[in-house]
Amino acid sequence: MEADKIHVHGDTTKIEMVSSLASDQESVVAPHQLKRGLKARHIQMIALGGTIGTGLFMASGKAINTGGPGGALVGYSIVGLLVFAVMMSLGEMAAHIPIAGSFAHFATRFVDPSLGFCVGWVYWANWAVGVAVELTGVAIIMEYWVKSVNSVVWSVICLVILVAINVFSVKGYGEIEYWISFVKILTVIIFIIVGLCVDTGAAGGVNIGTSNFHLPGGAFPGGFLGVFNVFLTAAFSFNGVEIVGITAGESVNPHKTVPAAVKQVFYRIVLFYVLSILVIGLVIPYTDPRLLKGANDITVSPFTLVFQKAGAAWAADLMNAVILITMISAGNSGVYSSSRTMLSLAEQGYAPRFFTRVNRWGIPIWSVLISCAIGCLAFLTSLFGSGIVFTWLTNLTSVAGLITWVVISITHIRFRQGYLAQGRSLSALPYVAPFFPICDIFVIVVGTIIIFGQGYSTFMAPIKGSNIVASYIGLIFAFVLYVGHKAFRRPSFVKAVDMDFETGTIKEGVFDIRDAEKVDINGVPLPLWKRVGNKIFSIFA
Repeated sequence: MEADKIHVHGDTTKIEMVSSLASDQESVVAPHQLKRGLKARHIQMIALGGTIGTGLFMASGKAINTGGPGGALVGYSIVGLLVFAVMMSLGEMAAHIPIAGSFAHFATRFVDPSLGFCVGWVYWANWAVGVAVELTGVAIIMEYWVKSVNSVVWSVICLVILVAINVFSVKGYGEIEYWISFVKILTVIIFIIVGLCVDTGAAGGVNIGTSNFHLPGGAFPGGFLGVFNVFLTAAFSFNGVEIVGITAGESVNPHKTVPAAVKQVFYRIVLFYVLSILVIGLVIPYTDPRLLKGANDITVSPFTLVFQKAGAAWAADLMNAVILITMISAGNSGVYSSSRTMLSLAEQGYAPRFFTRVNRWGIPIWSVLISCAIGCLAFLTSLFGSGIVFTWLTNLTSVAGLITWVVISITHIRFRQGYLAQGRSLSALPYVAPFFPICDIFVIVVGTIIIFGQGYSTFMAPIKGSNIVASYIGLIFAFVLYVGHKAFRRPSFVKAVDMDFETGTIKEGVFDIRDAEKVDINGVPLPLWKRVGNKIFSIFA
């Protein structure tokens, strides 16, 4: 397929964009293409607060109850380092080749088509089922306030909102995520300040200090297994951080926004996750039974408990509202991520070709609708048969995030090897991940240990086969996809000399003219008042 070129004429300005996203010459070209409508402020805020959600607001209490305050802190810190390493690797590839469905496409292009097929479908299923989980959560949250309305009604309303946001413009997704992320970040910052005031006695109570770290059992009451049990909860909390890589395909200026977003991930991990876990561990004793219930009951969420200790009687209502918009945000991200992954799968021939159709607003319309439809069907399974099918569907995707992270690191190793083998200079890359290959090896080793070890308790007496299968069904699903594709299609591993580092790239110099603060999406210079406004807005963003 010939690469399309876009020229913007000016004094010394020319833009050349290689827009071919297909992996072979038989790919179907849609009449419309994805639009780069996500600005720097969108990407930055998505990177900072996009995945802050129920994993932190609710499930963090379970982590502290299981591993103790010290165990939870160590567990979240280790997984946080793993996530940062993943983002550096993904950032290097996505900044150079900013396309939708990035890591599934990269796995096909630089490692093995079967691996790309496997991770693409695993990741799509993860977010499609994730939409159903959020629809169920919205219904539960609304029941807290309104018990006279059937909970299904709220789920349907939420689904309609998600479809409306995602079928018209990618900017709608970006704006929603921007403002919801802002609210979540503000909530966490206030929580940390309030929590420290409660701990030190500045809020009017006793000075708790570090006394909860010296309870019977100490800071690590569960020992090594206690810390290990925190890993899966922490991985769930960080799930979705790789969305920044997918947004690169619709970012106005990926050469600048992707590296900036990657660097911000480190601050998010330290500020929003590690500090939040520290505050909860300082204020709430790990022996408090309410921590274990917080994963399912917002009235005893660890965030709610800390606010209540500060004398905020309205804490439950506040956190209920925050969790509600968080779930809408997660559903929004689910529809966006799954639809772009489906688009990528279709472009590579791994899904029906009609999913490549993009409407005039730059939206892969059929990919969006199928992702919403599957999410809706998965949600319906939660209403029948005591939710058994729904439980199995959620188990199916429980380790999808970890599998994705491991594959990203494997892909990055091959990407770097192939790039250097072809005599290319690292200085030509928009972003170069540091500490190669140490970070990738760290992710592969730790991620694999967590994936295979997360169901260790099912091998303890009494052993039940159904429990073992339920714990590893996600891994089995990935294995079947990989082996099945390898057996039927028999693709060979991609050799370093055959790797394509040009298709889908944006040529050098694009970031000078298409700066979101200076020009519009078409490269036309903005009026002075708009440039000044964008500059001021970006400072606070």
